[in-house]
Parts: sequence; structure tokens; C-alpha cells
Amino acid sequence: MRALAAIALGSNLESEFGDREANLREAVKRLGLLGRVRAVSTFHDTEPVGYLSQPRFLNAAMLLETEQEPLELMRGLLEIEQAMGRQRVVAKGPRVIDLDLLLYDAVVMNTAALTLPHPGMHERRFVLEPLAEIAPGMVHPVLGKTVGEILQGLGRRTA
Repeated sequence: MRALAAIALGSNLESEFGDREANLREAVKRLGLLGRVRAVSTFHDTEPVGYLSQPRFLNAAMLLETEQEPLELMRGLLEIEQAMGRQRVVAKGPRVIDLDLLLYDAVVMNTAALTLPHPGMHERRFVLEPLAEIAPGMVHPVLGKTVGEILQGLGRRTA
């Protein structure tokens, strides 16, 4: 069975691959090994959220058609982060690459390893804006709203 997964990407550090943009491009290439890349948003330069004493982020979103089950896909995302040099030192701190599984078709799950849909996605403009570029009609299965509707509902609030 093929599923459509929405994945958020972010980077705010240089690495062996180059600058933030090079990190995102490398991650997209590696994610292509987990399925078929259907779409990638433009890259958005954003302020850090939460932990503010760090460089600006470059954020994007992508759609991946995959045969992997959600937990298997999540393990793949974590393996890519680790292989690209992600170190979890400070919560929401600087990172070479950050990959979040946002949506996986209409799957709703809440386990120690994975929560779908991503619990914070509906509050984060830096996630919703790039995702709305490539999948404005994708539905959040808990809220029952499209990505475009959720983004519109954020109005002028920053997140």
C-alpha cells in the first residue's frame, strides 16, 4: 500500500554538505530513498521559535509517496538526521537537519515513538506555509481542516 506523507525539513547550521540550503537538498535526496518525492516547497528563511539564541532557520516541506509504515518511515527520518550529523544537545536548539513527519494519509496515532498528525504542526507558521505551497488541500485528520484553512486561521499570529 502506498501512502502520502508530509514531512517538514529545517536547518540552521552549516555542515559537511554546505550551508542550510545544501543540508535541505541533501535531506531531500536521502528521503528519496524512502519513497518517491512528489513535491518540495520553496525554502523559507525563518526566525527560531522556542530557543531564540541561535541562527535563523531555512524551512521547507515535502510530500513523499512511500510504502513504509509510519513507524518505519519515522525511523528512516531519524536515521537520516543522525547520518547527516544531527546532535540533540539543546531542546529546539541549533541543528544541521530536522525532519518531522507531519501527516501520513489520514492516520491518527499516539505512541511513545510517534504521534500523528504531528502535535504542533497546526500552530507553526514555519511548517504550514511551506506545506500549504505544495498541499493546501491536504486534510488534518483530527482538526478536519485543510492545511490551507489551518494556515489562514493563524492570521497574523506568529509561530
